[in-house]
Amino acid sequence: MIDQFTLPYPAYTGEEERNVYVYVPDAFEEDETLRFPVLYMFDGHNVFFDEDATYGKCWGMKEYLDESETPLMVVAVECNHAPQGARLSEYAPFSFRAPKLGSVEGRGHDTMEWFVHTLKPLIDEQYPTLPGRYDTFIAGSSMGGLMSLYAVIQYNHVFSRAAALSPSIWFATRRLDEFLRDTPIRPDTVIYMDYGSREMNFHPNMIRQFGAVTQRLLERGVHLTSRIVPDGNHDEASWEKQIPFFINTLLYDWQH
Repeated sequence: MIDQFTLPYPAYTGEEERNVYVYVPDAFEEDETLRFPVLYMFDGHNVFFDEDATYGKCWGMKEYLDESETPLMVVAVECNHAPQGARLSEYAPFSFRAPKLGSVEGRGHDTMEWFVHTLKPLIDEQYPTLPGRYDTFIAGSSMGGLMSLYAVIQYNHVFSRAAALSPSIWFATRRLDEFLRDTPIRPDTVIYMDYGSREMNFHPNMIRQFGAVTQRLLERGVHLTSRIVPDGNHDEASWEKQIPFFINTLLYDWQH
C-alpha cells in the first residue's frame, strides 16, 4: 500500500506543498498489530512511480519490497523543483560554489530539521512505525546520498543506519572531512555507500575522494559497506539494481 499526500514544506522559495509517499507492507492489512522500521528517502518522486519520476524511470521500490515481503515502511519526500539550484541548496549540508550557478547556500540543516521535527512525528502518529533510533533509517542518491551521510551523523540520535548511493561528495571536501572527523557518532551506526564505475570520471579526483570518505568512516568505527558498482551509472535504473544490496545492509542483523 502506498499513501500519497502533500505537506507544507519550508522550501527554498518559501512555503509550498510537497508530495510525500508512504509505503506500508501488505502484511499490515492482515495483522494490524504489526509495527515496522522506517526508511526515509530523498527525491521521493523518483522512488515508486515512473509517471512521477523526473526522467520517466523510478527506482521500482514498491515492486522490490512487495516481491521480497520486506518488513519495512518507506517514507519518500519530493525534492525542490524550482530553478537556479534550489534542489542543490535544499540538499547541501554546506555552502559551496557550483559551475554556472556560483555560490550555493547550504540549507541541508533546515531540510533535516523539517524531516526530524515535522515529518517524523507525523508519520509516527499516523502509521504503524517502530519510532526509535534503532528502527529509523535514511537513504538517497546523488545530493540525496550526501544528505543521507549528513543525516545519519548529524542526527545520529534519530537515525541508526543510512544508504548513500552515488553521493555528491565532490564539493566542500574540506568541510565534509572535518564534519566526518569531528561529529560524535555512535559505534553501532551502519552506512552503505556506493558509486558506479562509469561515474568515476564525472569529477576530478573522484576515486581519491570516495576512498578518503570511506577511510574516514572506517576510522570512526562505522559498520560500513562501501562498493564500486560494476558498470554502474548515475541514474535510477542503476540505483534500482542496488536495492537488494543496500536494503540487506540496512536490515542486516536487525531484530525487533
